[in-house]
Amino acid sequence: MRRLGPGAHPRYNPAVVETFFRNFLSLLLVALWLLILGRVLMSWFDPGRGNQLSRFLVQATEPFLAPVRRFLPQTGMFDFSALIVLLVLGALMRAVQAM
Repeated sequence: MRRLGPGAHPRYNPAVVETFFRNFLSLLLVALWLLILGRVLMSWFDPGRGNQLSRFLVQATEPFLAPVRRFLPQTGMFDFSALIVLLVLGALMRAVQAM
């Protein structure tokens, strides 16, 4: 490996930076997808949100679900906002992988 002198900077490699950002964005989208899926599953097992994990999942995902919920019509006891967000995240993950 070549040693750099004082004040020298390694070469900027755009391919490495692009790969890093693509992988980072992909990881971020997958993590958000898993959080929302976890919230959906926890809503079946702990609807009262008495569990600490349930409260964490609600706090972490509500900023993404609330705006979608405002645009959807009222459907009674069914909340389709998580489904919509999961579908959009899935499309974004496929788009990032195709880049």
